[in-house]
Amino acid sequence: MSKVTYYYDAKTLSYQRIVPKKRNHFKRFLWMLVAAFLCMVLGFVVFTPVFESPTEKALKRELAFLQLNEELHGKKLAQLEGLLTELQVRDNNIYRQYFEINPIPEEQRKAGFGGINRYKVLEGFDNSEMVAAVAKKIDVLSKQLYIQSTSLDEIVQLAADKEKLLAAIPAIQPIKNEDLTRMASGFGWRRDPFTKARKKHLGMDFTAPRGTPVYATGDGVVTRADQRSSGFGKHIRIDHGFGYVSLYAHLSKYNVRRRQRVKRGDLIGFVGNTGRSQAPHLHYEISKNGRKINPINFYYGNLSPEEFAAMQEAAQREGQSLD
Repeated sequence: MSKVTYYYDAKTLSYQRIVPKKRNHFKRFLWMLVAAFLCMVLGFVVFTPVFESPTEKALKRELAFLQLNEELHGKKLAQLEGLLTELQVRDNNIYRQYFEINPIPEEQRKAGFGGINRYKVLEGFDNSEMVAAVAKKIDVLSKQLYIQSTSLDEIVQLAADKEKLLAAIPAIQPIKNEDLTRMASGFGWRRDPFTKARKKHLGMDFTAPRGTPVYATGDGVVTRADQRSSGFGKHIRIDHGFGYVSLYAHLSKYNVRRRQRVKRGDLIGFVGNTGRSQAPHLHYEISKNGRKINPINFYYGNLSPEEFAAMQEAAQREGQSLD
């Protein structure tokens, strides 16, 4: 029931009832609507941050988790970059120098990705810059790791080849010191025992009794064990690989056959006096890429410094060879 109001009329000296106009009712109603709308807007602005929906909470947690992961991944990538840089330095300054190969240039290791934008697909999102930066860093690291992996594969192969090379190089004396009578002739100009003319002696002569054991001076494959080469009589040739070939001449008999693989120190034959020879001895030669080289430089495997010095002194005397 609506409230009834009155006013005092001085003319009639009585109270008169106030009848409200319909227009006033309508204005009051409009003001109430405006007030209600303003209250609703204010409540939404004030209380929405406090009262979040479950979906909003889940999205916020997911965003915080992604940001934390990005920070952790950034730290891990920085650690990986440090380790990779250290490995690159060791690779260039130790490994590649040891095996006498050129270091990998810095511009090759650090080369970027040119051409089209590789990360365009990541654009347009709330955290595009963060995601693109991580993706780019991972791509750069992946490329550098590939280059380093290829380099290490090369080093491993070179190490294997180096081990084979060290085992293959003729590095010991073909006759043991205790079996030697003397070192008769060295590498260089000598007098021919038959013509007495001065000629180049392309090996070393080791005087020893007939039947003295002769040993392979390095790993390799026997390519010849015959007497079909002029002047050498019964002789053996061993191909050591890497361009090295050793020859053992004037033997009395063989202990190996053609195509047989031998190791350094294996017994391959016995001293004799076959072919163009003046007395029982072993004529020993080394070739590198087809060129005769002085065998005295390859006896580091079983001679002491004193023994090597004595042999070097004897080899330098220019006398008469035995073949």
